[in-house]
Amino acid sequence: MRASSPTPMDASVKPDIEKSFAINKSACAWTMRAMTALQARVRVNIRLHDLEQRLESGQIFLFNHFARFETFIPQYLIHQRTGAYCRSVAAREFFSEGNVFSNYLLGLGAVPNNYPNLLPFLGAEIFRGRKVIVFPEGGMVKDRRAIDDKGEFNIYSRAAKERRKHHTGAAVLALTLDAFKTGLLELEKANAVDHLSRWAANFGLDGVDALLAEARRPTLVIPSNITFYPIRVSDNLFGKLAEFFSKGKGKLRNLSEEFLIEGNILLKNTDMDIRLGIPARAHQSWSWWERKILSHLLRKTESLEEFFRKEIVASTLEDRLLHICVGRHVFSVRDAYMREMYTNVTVNLSHLASQLILSLIGAGKTEIERKRFDRILYLAVKAMQKHANVHLHDSLRNPDAYEGILEDWCEGLEQFISSATMAGLLAVDGEQYSFLPKLREEHDFDKIRIENPIAVYANEVAPIPQVKQALEGAMERADRLSEREWAEASFDDMLLSFAWGKKQFTDPRYDQINKQETATENAEPYLLLPENSNGLGIVLVHGFLASPAELRAFGQRLFQAGHPVIGVRLNGHGTSPWDLRGRAWQNWMEPVRKGYRILSAFADRVCLVGFSSGGVLSLILASEAPAKLAGVVAVSAPLKFMNRNMIFVPFVHGANRVTRWMSTMEGIMPFRENDSEHPHINYRHMAIRGLFELRRMVDEMERRLPKIACPVTLIQGDEDRIVNPKSLELMYKKLATKEKTARRVPSTRHGILNENIANTQEIVLGILADLRARQAAG
Repeated sequence: MRASSPTPMDASVKPDIEKSFAINKSACAWTMRAMTALQARVRVNIRLHDLEQRLESGQIFLFNHFARFETFIPQYLIHQRTGAYCRSVAAREFFSEGNVFSNYLLGLGAVPNNYPNLLPFLGAEIFRGRKVIVFPEGGMVKDRRAIDDKGEFNIYSRAAKERRKHHTGAAVLALTLDAFKTGLLELEKANAVDHLSRWAANFGLDGVDALLAEARRPTLVIPSNITFYPIRVSDNLFGKLAEFFSKGKGKLRNLSEEFLIEGNILLKNTDMDIRLGIPARAHQSWSWWERKILSHLLRKTESLEEFFRKEIVASTLEDRLLHICVGRHVFSVRDAYMREMYTNVTVNLSHLASQLILSLIGAGKTEIERKRFDRILYLAVKAMQKHANVHLHDSLRNPDAYEGILEDWCEGLEQFISSATMAGLLAVDGEQYSFLPKLREEHDFDKIRIENPIAVYANEVAPIPQVKQALEGAMERADRLSEREWAEASFDDMLLSFAWGKKQFTDPRYDQINKQETATENAEPYLLLPENSNGLGIVLVHGFLASPAELRAFGQRLFQAGHPVIGVRLNGHGTSPWDLRGRAWQNWMEPVRKGYRILSAFADRVCLVGFSSGGVLSLILASEAPAKLAGVVAVSAPLKFMNRNMIFVPFVHGANRVTRWMSTMEGIMPFRENDSEHPHINYRHMAIRGLFELRRMVDEMERRLPKIACPVTLIQGDEDRIVNPKSLELMYKKLATKEKTARRVPSTRHGILNENIANTQEIVLGILADLRARQAAG
């Protein structure tokens, strides 16, 4: 049943306490400053997702409750973004007469949940421009369990020691307030100025216009979800102190657990994703006679408190009508906003891993091969990416964060496994994960966050059916996917990585450089697979400051000649110069290796064709002798540069690092302008860090040239103005392979491959034809 009457107040909370409800703006301002300073020092990363500006339009905000300190965060964010003060409903035990902390909470806008006039008081505050914050679960839900075995929404009540439905207070408040607003608008139609003026004065508003403006605003309930990631169970200072002072005492033991979990959230890198869901609009289609009755009720009602009491007590026919009209929608509104609140979870890797483990246990499994577990998990990530209506943590959108699952190292997975083994839930036996008996045990509500974080994670995503569907599909496909299907999934990660990189540098703080950029060509990587492949795949690697667009036209020629082709994008390229500034040359190497693996699934043999810096990277990879390698063609690859200022790059880079370390400055010279041959493809600004890494990469190639055993062709323009033409002879001499060729072409330009100067493309096509002939000959 829905709440029909207010809970009696404790004796310690006097009925005249409303006199103390005035918000203390000085205390609020101090708290805002303290929260801002604290946010800069703690390790929790608060990320508010409010794409529709719901903080501004909403009046009643609902949040799920998992940690104590999160009860202060919503007020802070709402005031910071909108300037509005908030009323929040807090547990009665925090309030007692004369208590300093109680007075502080009251000054911040908190109201005890057992205050008899709670709902009308909150309704009046909404008319005064305040926001209302409610935690509809009624307390902390430590196990994150929101639905029961039948799929019904309910939670565990510590007071009753059983599961119960969620509170309906927010729904009653919203629906009754909508009825009240409807009555006001009917008074406006009837030109009942005296009654409207009385109500405006009742709320302390500046006249009838202000009253009607609020009455016209839809009463929006904003269901919001807070998700923490990761949840850690390791010791921390707060936990140790709480354990020391608790010394085994009941409630203090529970507090010790809370400090352990919540201390880790504050002290260690943790993401706190706050998502504001689709508003629940508490608006009814009142019939004409219902609107007349509501207008009549407002004429003879003296206060909002009396109006709410009429809805609750329902002693007259008119009151019963109000009660029925509100009551018939309470549960549907409550269920709608609770469903929205719980399905707005920000799904992360630990959620998927936890649900997978519990699914395997449910199928009677006690262990699983690590590689199979990793394959299932990776496929589940890829499946979840297809659900646009499910919110994913950034680490499931950014391939750099999750693709290591298949390569034996993924930070998120390592953290999860470490936490689970520390809790005694998993054992890692060589190449197996073993599920320990503790996973199947029931745990005390106050201890479950420490004893079984896997259950907590799984409970949190239980309301999202797509998670279960993704895992079931992944388990079915993991053992039957072909090599090519795995490669296609990996190439999809390349596309996502490009989109992710562009998105990360759209912030206004990057505008000064970004808006001067001239590159307009499509910088996406590409995979071209001919129907009748000739068996020799080509990995095309572009140069420094460019993108896959640089060799895309040549890639099309190769594709038309029957070659499977992949054009890789070096990390930091094709997005923003700021992206390149944060990359080491090893980061450029990663997509070259990955592109090679992908193409190997579609070709019998693979040749690396790299231009400029791409040629350097191709030669470095060739020194590792990957399987299926047919040869390397390096065009305009540098060993020495024509610009003598390159010698000063390490010094400028070092000065930049020192400047950034000692101040908030970006360095004495973070970028320099680039006079590019192809401004529609290349960055206009090059990061000094990038030049420094370029020099380091060339040095690494020079060390590796003697290790290359495959066929190598070097092609160089004889009057290249960027790369010293002497590079050709120097590199040729250092190559240890017996199958090496050096070709000079007449050109003063650097871009001899993409411009096809002196038929460089035909030269390369001829080299590839020779490799194919040798391949056919065995």
